[in-house]
This record gives sequence, structure tokens and C-alpha cells, in this order.
Amino acid sequence: MSAPLPTPPEPPPVRDDEAWERLYLERTWAPKKGLIGWLSEVHHTEIGKRYIITAFVFFLLGGIEALLMRWQLSGPEKQVMGPDLYNQVFTMHGSTMMFLFAVPMMEGVGLYLVPLMIGTRNAAFPRLNAFGYWTYLIGGLLLYGGFLLNVGPDAGWFSYVPLAGPQYSPGKRVDIWAQMITFTELAGLAGAVNLIVTVFKHRAPGMSLNRMPLFVWAMLVKSFMVVFAMPAVMVASTSLAMDRLIGTHFFNAAEGGDALLWQHLFWFFGHPEVYIIFIPALGMLSSILAVFTRRQVFGYLPVVLSMVSIGFIGFGLWVHHMFATGLPQLGQSFFTAASLMVALPSGVQIFCWLATLWGGRLWLKLPLYWVLAFFAVFVTGGLTGVMLGTYSVDQQVHDTHFVVAHFHYVLIGGAVFPLFGGLYYWFPKITGRMLGERLGKWNFWTFFLGFNLTFFPLHFLGMMGMPRRVYTYGVERGWQPLNLLATVGAVIMAVSITLLLVNIFWSLKRGEVAGNDPWGADTLEWGTTSPPPSYNFLHLPTVRGRYARWTAAEDQPVVTGVRSDRKEVLVTRLLDAAPDHRAELPGPTLWPLWVALATGVMFIMVIFTPWGIVVGGVLLFITLTGWFWPRPPYKEELAPEQPS
Repeated sequence: MSAPLPTPPEPPPVRDDEAWERLYLERTWAPKKGLIGWLSEVHHTEIGKRYIITAFVFFLLGGIEALLMRWQLSGPEKQVMGPDLYNQVFTMHGSTMMFLFAVPMMEGVGLYLVPLMIGTRNAAFPRLNAFGYWTYLIGGLLLYGGFLLNVGPDAGWFSYVPLAGPQYSPGKRVDIWAQMITFTELAGLAGAVNLIVTVFKHRAPGMSLNRMPLFVWAMLVKSFMVVFAMPAVMVASTSLAMDRLIGTHFFNAAEGGDALLWQHLFWFFGHPEVYIIFIPALGMLSSILAVFTRRQVFGYLPVVLSMVSIGFIGFGLWVHHMFATGLPQLGQSFFTAASLMVALPSGVQIFCWLATLWGGRLWLKLPLYWVLAFFAVFVTGGLTGVMLGTYSVDQQVHDTHFVVAHFHYVLIGGAVFPLFGGLYYWFPKITGRMLGERLGKWNFWTFFLGFNLTFFPLHFLGMMGMPRRVYTYGVERGWQPLNLLATVGAVIMAVSITLLLVNIFWSLKRGEVAGNDPWGADTLEWGTTSPPPSYNFLHLPTVRGRYARWTAAEDQPVVTGVRSDRKEVLVTRLLDAAPDHRAELPGPTLWPLWVALATGVMFIMVIFTPWGIVVGGVLLFITLTGWFWPRPPYKEELAPEQPS
């Protein structure tokens, strides 16, 4: 057991030459003002905040849709909404939570925190960062615009064919869903490539691969999974759109297509997506545990290898979603084994975290509350996941509310609980103020109670035979008491989220001033002001241990030679993060917005006419030309006056 680590040293007083350098950096990195400045912003902290806020808005919309479904199912033969609207609502709920909330939220948190954690001033590709956000926003607006116009998708968030094909789903509902997928996955790929390059080439000197924070490792693994998983669903959605719009037959069995091809393509993305959401949450857990146990996370190397193993194994068990399709027995046994195998690295991490708790000095603050709740909720979901990964059990409970219960225990327990813990932990860093402790505890306990009241009864409803995706049921089924209990739990969860919103808005104005580091944390993002300045760090830091601030000396050297009158960053080598060269990053520009709008015109026009490819192609050529047009050579400017 390692000894408790010391509190990070206080920064030395600012000298006159540092004040002068600060003026240079503020002028060089300051964002443009006004609406044009807001639209042209490319800095990672601003783009990350936009992802987080936009994803949280979609989370609230998805929660409202969930409440409507629970209201409809709270009693037999209710008429809150008809079957057509119910089909749209449950499709919108699933699509929102999976494509517009979970993945973009994790992406936004990573884009905000990773450059700070590794000690650089911006992400590697600032313009690509902004393009990804605008593309994601256009896709979300397209989906909800269609829903408000009564052309919201109604074939489920997975859009199985032939139900989603042209024969059984005429109109434009499924086409809007398919194009929304393309928008959001394109944004996901942009963010993933950005994070990979930033982590590999922009780490602070001394931050070798075996010294990276566990959250950075989590975002790196997640980003590689996005690169390999997202193209599969983009190919699937594009093929579905072509079947519907120009008469191809990728999934039309009558013309030589294969309906099961859709399921293979979709779930090759869909099951890794669970881990794309889950793995960043593991990094959040490790960051919180280290700080609130005041010790190093037990088993750094096993935790890293476990995340990498989950990333690999996650691509080898997609077919356990297809056990009811009549697969060969050899295939069933293979994917059953893979489904059981993925629990092993998850178990290794659980035991490492428990050992960290056992050997640490617990500081019971709100971030740790959410982490402790994670253990109870996620382990329950993991156990039912092992059950569903077994072919014989899956045959009995397939397409019942047992699967709904498992799915929410894994995703809410494995992702949302750590995410809320991360919100309470990093809110001071983003805003400079603390969230209220009393309201925070009410938020935690009502959410924990409401969640279990909502989803635990669904296990029993599934065992009683209640299928998924039904909008009503007969009184003779005997499902009303448990459905009513689940609806009460959903209302309590809604109260909890309301308390969270009140806490956030109150704290933004009147919350306790946090200071630069209210937690005595170990990672580099806490080594600058809260919120961070536009240039992140006055002096780029160096690192001499895994827990950068806990192992820093009072005379810790900093990076010199990076110019403060240009948007320069230090590029380091892949393995040992030794300085390699300097690179100048582009500043604020409107071109990512124009390219995203051109992309949006192309994808949305294609829903109605193939000529959208031509029009969008021309617009993309024009806007990309502007994006990549060579910048004029840098001109020396007069320096600001040196402070007296």
C-alpha cells in the first residue's frame, strides 16, 4: 500500500517578466468579440463546453420523452398518446440518449479536459474541433425538427429492416434518422482523430505513456474505438438511405439483399458504442478516486490494460444481440464465450478501485458519493449482462423489459453516475465556483432512489413476459403495479434533475468561489486558474511522475522557447514525450461553420433528391478551398507595453 501523497505546492509569486508574458499570451490567444467571434471560436475549452451544454439539453429532452412513455405505461389501456406518437417518442428517446447525449457528452468532456491534463494550450486540430461540433448540432436539430413536424423516426433507435425499409416505412421518417446518424458519427470521428493526435503528440515533456492520467488513457482507448466502430454504422445508414431513396437492395431479401446484414453492421458499431460511452466514465472514476482517497489508484498498469482489453474484446461480441435470429450453434457458443470474457477486465478494474478505497483516507464529498453508487448499480447491470450473454437465457428474456432494465443499469449506472460525479468534481474548474453541497446531496439521493425504483421492477416485468416497445397492455396481464412503481421512480428522477439544474444556475451566480484547486488534485488541469485562461498555462509544465502535481517539486522546471506572441504549442515524441519541435495552430475562423453548413445542405437535400450530392459537393469544394487556403506569412507586431 502506497503512502498518502502530499498536497501540491503553491505556485510562486508572479514576477514582472511573467506579467509581461501574460500580456502577450492574453493578446495572442484572446477570442474574438461579438457574434462573429463566438461563431468562429476554435479553442478546445469553448468547443468542449458547447458539446457539454448541447448534449445536456438533449439529455433533458430525452428525459422528457422517457417520462411520457412511463406516463403512458403507468396503467393498462391508457390514452396519453396513440401508437404512432408512442413509436416516435420511444425512437426519439433512444436515438437522443445514444447518439445525441451519451457519446457527444463524453467527447465534450474529453475535448475540454484532455489538453489541460496533458499540459498543452489547445487541441491538435482546432478547426476540425469546431467543425465536429457544428456538424453534431445540425444533426440534432434535423432530428428534432423532423419530430416537431410529425416526421420523427418511428422504427426504433436501431431501425431494423425490413421495418425501416421502403416497403414498411414510407415517407421521410427513417431517412431523417439515417442522415442524423451520418451527422453525429462524422462529428464523433472528427473528435476522435483530434484527441488521438493531441494525446500522442502534444503531451507535456516528461509525460511518457506510462505517466499519462488514467482519464487520458480512457479517452485515448475510446477514440480508437470510435475510429473503428463509427464507419460501420455510417456504411449501414448510407446503405439504408440508398435502399429507400434510389432503389438499391442492400437489405431487400427479395432482390438478393440480406436483412441480417443490417444487424451485423449496426451491432458491430452498437455494442462497442456501449464501451465508447462506458470507458471515459472509468477514467472519471479513477480521477475522482485518487483525489478523494488521497492516494494513487491501486494497479495503474492493470487498469490501463483492462481498458485496452475492453476496447479489443468489445468488437468481438456484437452477435449476442442477434441470438434470436437463428445463428449456427458454433457461432452462438463463440459469442457467448466472448460475452463472458469481457466481464473479466471489468472485474479487474472493480477490484483495483475497491483496493484504492480500502487503502485510502476517504474524503466523503459529493463526487465520491456518485462513485460509491456506481459500484452498486453497475455491478447489478453487469451481472444481468452476463445472464443475457448466455444464449439459453437470452432466448427466454429477449425483447422483454428485462433487457430494458439491464441496458439502463449498465448505461446509467456505468456512465451517468460517474458523469454526475465528474460534474461535481470539475464544475469548479470550468466555472470557478463550487456546486452547493446541500442541494447536491438531495440531487444524489433522489436520483439514486428514483433510478432503482424505475428500473429494478422492470426485471420482474420482463420475467412476467412484458415485451419492449408496446404502447399499452390489458388489465388482465397484472403488470400495472410494477409499471406504476416504475413511473413513480421516473418522477423522482425528474425531481432530482430539476434540483441539479437549480444547483447549477444558483452556483453560477452565487456559489462559493472555488479557487484554483479546491480538491488538492493530482492532474495538471488543476495547476492553472479556474476557469482556465484562453492560453491554458502561463508556462507550459513539465512532468516527473504519474501524479503530476503530487510529484512536482517547488522548483519544477517549465517549458521555455515556445513563443507567446504566436499560437505556438510544443510537439513531443510519442513514447517518452521528449520535446521534438514547435507548431503554430490556426486561430478563430468561420470556415469550419461554413463547411459544416455545406455538409448539412448536402445530407439534408439528399433526403429529397439525389441532386443534393451535386449541390453539396459544389458547396463543399468552395468552403474547403477557403478552409485550406494558405495563410499569409506571419507578420511581426508591436509588443504590448512592459508593465512597470
